Amino acid sequence: MGIEIEAQITGSVWKIEKAIGDVVEEEDVILIIESMKMEIPVEAPCAGRISEIRTAEGEGVEEGDVLVVLE
Repeated sequence: MGIEIEAQITGSVWKIEKAIGDVVEEEDVILIIESMKMEIPVEAPCAGRISEIRTAEGEGVEEGDVLVVLE
């Protein structure tokens, strides 16, 4: 079972910085959510490889939605 990274705020996905299969280190920015005219980075909580991206640029997300899965 992978580590699920959730949205911490409601907004829309402004930019996806990484791709499925990319290896990330702890605190690497995976994507950026735009909310209330602010850009909020979503960071990796630990090192791993991205196995799923469950959102797309421009898509709306709610707090608690799973955005990315790390293996």
